[in-house]
Amino acid sequence: MKFVVETLGCKVNSYESDALSVALLNSGFSLAKIDEDVDVAIINTCSVTSTSDKKSRQQIRKLIRSYPNAIVVAMGCYVQIAHNELKTIPGLDILVGTSLRSSIPTLIEQFKKDGKQIDAVEEEPRLFTYEEIVATSYTSHTRAYLKIQDGCDNFCSYCIIPYSRGKNRSRLESEVIAEAVALVEKGYPEIVLTGIHTGGYGFDLEATNLTILCKKILAAAPGLVRLRISSLEETEITSELIHLIKTEPRMAKHLHIPLQSGSSKVLRRMNRRYDTDAFLAKLDEIRREIPLLAITTDVIVGFPGEEEEEFKETVAFIKKANFSELHVFPFSSRSGTPASKMRGQVDPQVKKDRVQVLLAVSEELNKKYKQQFVGQSLTVIFENFDENKKVYRGHTSNYLLVEQASNENLSGKIKSVIYQMQ
Repeated sequence: MKFVVETLGCKVNSYESDALSVALLNSGFSLAKIDEDVDVAIINTCSVTSTSDKKSRQQIRKLIRSYPNAIVVAMGCYVQIAHNELKTIPGLDILVGTSLRSSIPTLIEQFKKDGKQIDAVEEEPRLFTYEEIVATSYTSHTRAYLKIQDGCDNFCSYCIIPYSRGKNRSRLESEVIAEAVALVEKGYPEIVLTGIHTGGYGFDLEATNLTILCKKILAAAPGLVRLRISSLEETEITSELIHLIKTEPRMAKHLHIPLQSGSSKVLRRMNRRYDTDAFLAKLDEIRREIPLLAITTDVIVGFPGEEEEEFKETVAFIKKANFSELHVFPFSSRSGTPASKMRGQVDPQVKKDRVQVLLAVSEELNKKYKQQFVGQSLTVIFENFDENKKVYRGHTSNYLLVEQASNENLSGKIKSVIYQMQ
């Protein structure tokens, strides 16, 4: 049987879709090529915002229309939250939430036999244990993502993920290390550790944490060129981790630390676990040890009740924090979260205007950061070829994008280049 998988949402979803593809291939299925008939069509959904919910519903229906003769499977966060609604959609054959994804090949065989819709969504995600699913033999990019944990216990007031993904739960060290070694043996020069709450790794295990895990991966995989961490909360960046990034050449010189707001009053309404003083103190600690480390961040604008003065506080704080780049998002209300019931919902046009202000700040900060490296020799892992620009693209350890024309195929190659701003 031939299958296709469509993925919405985050890198964890992408990893899990790849892992499902591995499971299907190992069960005798084959990946459908363009214009081939499809027997099984799968969509991995997202529910991080109400907009994500809407897109998930639209894409499920589109998949059913596009493959009218296929077995259609919907999985992931939105299915976990809304399976009772989704199972009324004609043509949706199998529903799986944020557990039992490894059972999908078996569920497909079951559906083939009796033709009855299967709702395999387990209730109570907060009781889920870590589900071991491995993507090693499928991912096809130079940079391999390696999932190390699932779930979240932070309960930010705008976020549904602790309810759809469940509690923080870590993957066993032995499983993570084994997959890391396998990835390096397959030729991947860079591994990115990822999870729903990556910095929560080890909270539920004995005698380990993220720093210990990184050390063990580096020791077990001496051929690994670069180890990157996808995203970390300010409260989870320890002195030990900072020291490891400083002293270990293979640790990427880049941290993504979500801020969300530069106003301590807004942070309290968001139920974030720090204020602006603590956040800035952490940045100062990091930069004392690693002055040129790239620090990127996420910011939400237009959170309920965000007054103009609070937004100005955010702009001023971001400039003071001197991030190397911002990822900016307008607040999107998610039903079922405390923030969706808060007073003072911000006008959509105001949110759009604030996004544009911060994008301009991001461009200014990014240019300032990159200028420090012009003319320096930097190591680049080249990832792909841009057909439009006719250049090879890759990233440095501190995540600077490098584009270079070459008659040599640079994809997957590691080269030293003299950095010029792109």
